[in-house]
Amino acid sequence: MSDSRDLFPGKHFVSTVLDSLEKKSSMSGDLARVYLMRAGMAGAIIGLMYITEFATFAAFGHGELSGIGHMVGAAVFGFALVFIYFSKSELLTSNMMIVSVGRYYRAITALRGLRLLGLCYLGNFLGGLVVALVVWGSSLGAGEVGGYITDTVDTKLAYLTEGAAGWSDLFMRAILCNLMINLGMLMVYNGMIQNDLMKAVAMISTVFVFAFVGFEHSVANTVLFTIAAFEGGLDWGLAALNLIIVLIGNLIGGGLLIGWYYAYANDDRRHLSKRARGVVED
Repeated sequence: MSDSRDLFPGKHFVSTVLDSLEKKSSMSGDLARVYLMRAGMAGAIIGLMYITEFATFAAFGHGELSGIGHMVGAAVFGFALVFIYFSKSELLTSNMMIVSVGRYYRAITALRGLRLLGLCYLGNFLGGLVVALVVWGSSLGAGEVGGYITDTVDTKLAYLTEGAAGWSDLFMRAILCNLMINLGMLMVYNGMIQNDLMKAVAMISTVFVFAFVGFEHSVANTVLFTIAAFEGGLDWGLAALNLIIVLIGNLIGGGLLIGWYYAYANDDRRHLSKRARGVVED
């Protein structure tokens, strides 16, 4: 007879995510300080890779090579997720998927899940704040790099001045962003990729899509706005509204469309009767 893994190949993914959730939940409670530190490292990595991406743009300039520069810069930024994963840091957007799977299987309460995500976001912000202070106290954000920072912030805030169409555009980009991020994490967690190099390629590829196309990532935006606030000022109202919309979109894209979707699709308890489950597994 068929093995249940043939009918529900995502069960390994679900099992891996639930194991990860158990560790994260425990750490965010008894070891909250350490959890914040790990989340802080993720925020710092994003900040450093953002500066590297802008430096790449500047190296190629605004001329005929600018398109290639944006492609290379997006690929460089893709390494951020690789560094976060292999350094065992904590990123809000991938944890949205993990908590959503946990909620589906009742492995975590809603309150505990919100605490985990809230602590993670705080840590991501604090890590980005450290990088923002370093950039502010150095020449890293000067010249063309500073120009790209300003232009990128202006583009992200412009969605909010364009009425309903702009808000919708921002929201959809946020959904697609975390769908792509967690599609990469799905490939890492599902057990089919055993080689670390290929795991890295999967993560770089999915982040490249969101960075090059221009999807919206809540943590990346938070770090970018923090850097911009120190460099040349920021419209705090528009920035806060951007983050609210993007956070909700990211939660839908990674939490609902990846986490909840795959948790439901691979729940043999729901789709098979007890007798059928027994037959399938025999």
